[in-house]
Amino acid sequence: MGIRIDSLRCSLIAIPLLILASSFHSASAGPCEVSYFNGRQIFNFSLTAPIAGFPHGVLSEDGYYKVAENESVLWFQLCDGMIFNHNPPRCVGCQDCGGPSHCGSGCSALVANNIGGYDVCSTIGGVSSTSADIMDEQNPQKGVIVKISSLDTKENCSLSVSVICNSSGLTGPLGLQKSGTCDYAAVLQHPSGCATVVSVHGKGLGWFATLIIIVLCVFGAYMLAGAVYRHFFLGIHGFDVMPNLDFWITLPQRTQGFFASLVRRFRGPTESYRDSYSPVNF
Repeated sequence: MGIRIDSLRCSLIAIPLLILASSFHSASAGPCEVSYFNGRQIFNFSLTAPIAGFPHGVLSEDGYYKVAENESVLWFQLCDGMIFNHNPPRCVGCQDCGGPSHCGSGCSALVANNIGGYDVCSTIGGVSSTSADIMDEQNPQKGVIVKISSLDTKENCSLSVSVICNSSGLTGPLGLQKSGTCDYAAVLQHPSGCATVVSVHGKGLGWFATLIIIVLCVFGAYMLAGAVYRHFFLGIHGFDVMPNLDFWITLPQRTQGFFASLVRRFRGPTESYRDSYSPVNF
């Protein structure tokens, strides 16, 4: 009997804790990993995952991409910092991106504009300020947009690169566009912009299933909070830290008695059942 009670106590404590832990579990994703669910399918994008012909995904094998338009030259690397093994940028104002001796290294995007005959650099952003999202919710397979924001709040620069799905290979970057004082946009066609599609059958969780999940999560939080309070504030140890332990142990027996009482009420007394007020024939 003692073994059965101990096993029941372990189960009553472990189950709500597992439910609570699973309800707060979330998978971490990098800045260039996007998942989108449209109610029927899940579209997964992983721009840095190796694919055929591109072992580093969308990352440039040269360490950077370069695109020029009019008097502006833009260097960038998606999802990582730029690396220049040769021909680094030569411009004034590179302190936030590698400094004069390693200009371009240590950030994800750098733009140079010719001002008064001098190339003046502006750091657009780094890996920590990179985010990605799908391009079109109506057509999720079109690709994703990678946005790099400025590390310097004074200039407030940004770069948006549209990575369009192109399973045949790499094209670009193309079409450097500038809007405002320091906002740039470019287009890159790449196989990494193609989504991995997972079909989901069914219509998702209904209101009843959602209600059950909420009740289980609240119950798990109640059990965990009660156990923590009884252990640290009341000094209770062992299985007795579980709040209302006696009630939960006797709950199966209480439930059985409740349903047995309902059955007797609706079916009436059986032949073998006779209460104290039943007539007795002598």
